[in-house]
Amino acid sequence: MYKRTGIVGIPPLGIICQLNAEQASIIDLDEPQLLLPIDQTDQYLPRVYCAILRTVLLNALNLRLERIYIDVGPGKCDCALHVAAVLKDLLPIPVIATRNTDSQGFGFSICQSSLPLTEKMAAITKGVQSCQPSFAYEACSPTAGFWGVPPRDFSILNLFPDSTHIYGWTRCMENKTPADLELEAYCNLEVPTVFFAQSFCAKTALAKHLAARHPKALCVDCDVSAGSSARAKIEAFLELSGVIGGCYVAG
Repeated sequence: MYKRTGIVGIPPLGIICQLNAEQASIIDLDEPQLLLPIDQTDQYLPRVYCAILRTVLLNALNLRLERIYIDVGPGKCDCALHVAAVLKDLLPIPVIATRNTDSQGFGFSICQSSLPLTEKMAAITKGVQSCQPSFAYEACSPTAGFWGVPPRDFSILNLFPDSTHIYGWTRCMENKTPADLELEAYCNLEVPTVFFAQSFCAKTALAKHLAARHPKALCVDCDVSAGSSARAKIEAFLELSGVIGGCYVAG
């Protein structure tokens, strides 16, 4: 029986339920698992691939895994399909491509909770490994929004107040419907919102489009880590919007 299983993106709920039933050890390959330089992947992937997929390859090449499930459907991206092909050639283990089009919603109470944003994000990404819905938290009134994907560098989330609501693909993650474009495109026009994507990610197009239509928005992308420039932009935006260092009341 397979035990150490890597996942990329959000495999279909049926597969996660199967892994839970097998009591498999699930390793999220999207997240940094090793203290290794990401440029070790340069011989296999171009630098213009997003840092998440480069992290996937770095993890897959250096972790002792017995199989990998990778979502290559509309809930992830076309680049994941190409990474799956690379992994199949490089690794001696099964690399199983899946397409998650699940439509049953499980809710997104973590996204609307008063947990610190870093804890929200960690709980949501951890929840992908379970076929059960997340714990139902009481919703707080939002004073800021974070729209987008989980950043590779979680430290950027420390800039936001606890009353930040999460939107975008991360909300789809908690809802277990990664291909739900309507949910992904939703944002609250009443609160200042940072639209985030990893550099070179296709979702930067949607982030830029939605930010242009939002009355109080900042569009930001980061590569491997969040540099001082990105941090300064976010902090200044939140300060000027009255979210931090002041008093903001949603309209």
